[in-house]
Amino acid sequence: MHCRDMSTSFSDIEEIRKLRYGVHNADLDIGVGGEDRLTRNVSDSDSVRRQNRGLILGALRSGGPQSRTALAGITGLSHASVTAIMQDLLAQRIVEELTSHERTDGRMRGRPATLVGFRRAAAYVALFEIDVNRLRASLVDYSGVLVDRIETAISPSTFAETPPGGFFAAHLDSLRGRTPQAVRTLRRIAISVQGILNPDNSGLKWSPIASLAGSSFAHDLSRDSGLPVALYKRGRLLAEGTRWLDPGLLQSSVATVFVGSTVAMGLSLHGHITGRSEGGATEFGHMNHMPNGALCRCGMRGCIEAYAADYGILRTSYSVPETTPPAPSVPAQQFDALIQRAEAGDRDATHGFNLAGRAIGYGLSRMMAMFDPSHILIVGPGARALHLFRPEVEAALSSSLVCKINGLPKILAHPDEREPIFRGLMMKTLSTLDQTDFAALETGSRV
Repeated sequence: MHCRDMSTSFSDIEEIRKLRYGVHNADLDIGVGGEDRLTRNVSDSDSVRRQNRGLILGALRSGGPQSRTALAGITGLSHASVTAIMQDLLAQRIVEELTSHERTDGRMRGRPATLVGFRRAAAYVALFEIDVNRLRASLVDYSGVLVDRIETAISPSTFAETPPGGFFAAHLDSLRGRTPQAVRTLRRIAISVQGILNPDNSGLKWSPIASLAGSSFAHDLSRDSGLPVALYKRGRLLAEGTRWLDPGLLQSSVATVFVGSTVAMGLSLHGHITGRSEGGATEFGHMNHMPNGALCRCGMRGCIEAYAADYGILRTSYSVPETTPPAPSVPAQQFDALIQRAEAGDRDATHGFNLAGRAIGYGLSRMMAMFDPSHILIVGPGARALHLFRPEVEAALSSSLVCKINGLPKILAHPDEREPIFRGLMMKTLSTLDQTDFAALETGSRV
């Protein structure tokens, strides 16, 4: 809930503070209950100060550099409060002033508006995206600009040969070594993972990435680096990143389905990320589609993923028995070749994509019995094949009562899954940095 400023007529910020927090000379008198009352007022004042700073930082994070007047309109705070908070943030070197040379109206006269934006060197974050095929390590500055990136291939033997904690630590050292100016202000590490998280977020209970589960690699990396480390499931980041990439979907209800090496889903309802836990992800790919059916990479049989992931489509297209263990990975060229075969009319390849669409469609129809998204966004390598499996998805959805009454949701494709995942991971991490580290920074402290 936004805490709106109660006064716009006072230029003296001390008067505003008295009106809002009830702090005045009488509260400084020590009498019966005086100590408690003073402590309570100071606590309330600190809480509101943090919240208002968070509103300003959140507005800059979502909208980019803004003028003080624009920030007052966005946040509901008075211009006087915005000015006072901005002076504090400038002194702490969290933000900096930028002079805008662009005029929104050619007839506009006077000085250009002075915008305020994040100071890039105020902080850095390290972001790791890992899947069954590769690791992508990125260094991002506080304004959200990509500074450096390293990509490394992942094989089934990678984490059998190198402990996960050491693997991530080595890549973190590489990022630090390549950008030494970021070492002092590197503040957080975040990792995008596939699998089921431990309750304490120290690692994974299970993962399709061979030998990654079973170790507390996040805890080890945090201990060795001295930095907070957060794990986020890919499904949650897909939903988060989609909202940031397409402002038109920011307040919509969207099911974002990844189809590729695995099948995953992130769900946002009216702009709020939801799922099985606070992580905001689902286990859509491991929803049972066919009892005692095709063998999934997780070891169970009949999962949606066993039919719709790249290895499931490959297995069906080559008429391999469905109980055959899944391929460890499917090269992108091989998956593209399957798409070309289906487009050319190859019956086996077409059958593979039909079964994939049917599994996804019936999974979505079950989900829509509980949630009612207006959009379904298909991302990942499978998005390039949407035209091949869309008919089966729509046929399965059409068989549900909800879609029969309300109509089908809009089904869209975004071929590059890495951008929504990266954007979601980056914005989640930087927003946490805003609200946890900098909104609470005491006056007089500098980053």
